Amino acid sequence: MPKSEKQKMIAGELYRAGDLELQADAAANKAWLVRYNAALAASPAERRVLLMEHFGGVGAGVVVRPPFHCDYGYNITLGADVFLNFGCIVLDVVAVTIGDGTQVGPGVQILTADHPRDAETRRSGLEFGRPIAIGANVWIGGAALILPGVTVGDDAVIGAGAVVTRDVPAGATVVGNPARVVATR
Repeated sequence: MPKSEKQKMIAGELYRAGDLELQADAAANKAWLVRYNAALAASPAERRVLLMEHFGGVGAGVVVRPPFHCDYGYNITLGADVFLNFGCIVLDVVAVTIGDGTQVGPGVQILTADHPRDAETRRSGLEFGRPIAIGANVWIGGAALILPGVTVGDDAVIGAGAVVTRDVPAGATVVGNPARVVATR
C-alpha cells in the first residue's frame, strides 16, 4: 500500500505539503497556536497542559514562552526542564528532539523543512525534511538558526545569532555564520 503524504513527510521523504490531510493538520495547528499564544498570562501548569495535548512529548518542568510558532507540533519532543524563550520558531515537518535541561534563547529558529536542490523537482512542489536532535544541557543563544539535519551534542553552547549548518560536537561552543567551533570542553 502506498504511503500517505503525511507518512512520507514524517519519514523525511519527498512529499506534497498541499495534501488535504497535511492541510487539515496545519489548520488544527494554527487553531492551537492561537490558543497557546493567547496563554501568556496563564500559569506554567496551564500552558503545560496545552503543550501536552499537542506536542509529541513534554517532560516535567518544560517552559515555552509565547509567542511560539511551529508547523505541526506533533513532531516536537521536549525533555525535562527544557526552556524556550519568547519568539521561537520550530518548523517540525520531521522530528525535533530537545534534551533535558536545554535552554533556548529568544527568537531561535529550528528548521527541519528543506527543499530539493534540483530546480525541476523543486518546481514540482515537492519538499522534504531532515530531523534535528539537540542534546541535554545545551544553551542556544538568541536568534540562532539551527538548519535541517543538524545534531547538537550534550553540553554544547551555540552563540547568539549563529547559523548552525552542521553537527555540533558534545561540549563544543560554536559561533558565527556559518557556525564554527571556537572552544571545546
